[in-house]
Amino acid sequence: MEGPPRQGTEVWAAGMGSSPGGVANLAVACARLGLRTGLAATFGEDLYGDYCRQTLGVQEGIDLTYSRYVTGWHSPVTVSMVFQRDRAMVTHGHRPEALRRLVDQPPRARSCFVDLGADREPWVGSVADGGGLVFADIGWDPEDRWDLGRLRESLTGCHAFSPNAVEAMSYTRTDSPEAAAEALAELVPLAVVTNGADGAVAFDRQTGRPVHAPAVPVDALDPTGAGDVFVAGLMVGTLAGWPLVHSLRLANLGAALSVRHFGGALASPGWGDIALWYRETGSKDPALSGDYEFLEKIVPDDALPEVSRAIATLGFRAGR
Repeated sequence: MEGPPRQGTEVWAAGMGSSPGGVANLAVACARLGLRTGLAATFGEDLYGDYCRQTLGVQEGIDLTYSRYVTGWHSPVTVSMVFQRDRAMVTHGHRPEALRRLVDQPPRARSCFVDLGADREPWVGSVADGGGLVFADIGWDPEDRWDLGRLRESLTGCHAFSPNAVEAMSYTRTDSPEAAAEALAELVPLAVVTNGADGAVAFDRQTGRPVHAPAVPVDALDPTGAGDVFVAGLMVGTLAGWPLVHSLRLANLGAALSVRHFGGALASPGWGDIALWYRETGSKDPALSGDYEFLEKIVPDDALPEVSRAIATLGFRAGR
């Protein structure tokens, strides 16, 4: 939108897209980059729930074994309003009554993602004990306490932590993303701090030095879900054993390509999007292309199918 709504007025948006969101952003981003992906989530007994299950389980090939269909419960719905290259969100929903834990004993996995905003789930330790790498993130602290002690406990056993710059500096009481990343590396082996248009900085405890990767310039349409796509790229590069700078660059590139489309899970790029960007960038910006030369050995040579994007409606009736 050109600007935020004002009281008593009607605002027309230039466009919109409907898509699964929330943790589905990360799941789709991982699946589109070739990771065998499972998702534990609840689906409501309504059109939105059916749409999300169909899109994630059938279209994107995500394993929903640990997810649950909750009767008599409607799906939470978020409207993400984008103006001035930023977004504000309004969500309506209710927590399912008497919802038991989705995952008691998780499957063996090379990696998993956990949101530390709620109480730490027991399965997080199980994944770490089984040799899996736990990637963690956390949202804004509404109480403005930024309790580093609680964060330290929540990060026990986690491999990587990737807050944004404001969150990282608030927790560590530092005045720069670089200093925050170094301080957070005392809590996890890999601390990554994202900083919008300034890219990302990471501190690898094993090497003992910071690594910076600049952002990729694109014409941004919608930043919704870009942080989730970033984490997916970081996970892919880490699991593949790439140098940290390559993992950060893939993460930045994935996030940049996602903001060119309407947000949510379906903005996530696939390898076809990445291959096309690399080919086009080689002729337009050789210096930037040189930073991504490592993709030559990674992106498949054969033709890759296009991925689905968000559309304004949840779907058209058959035959339309």
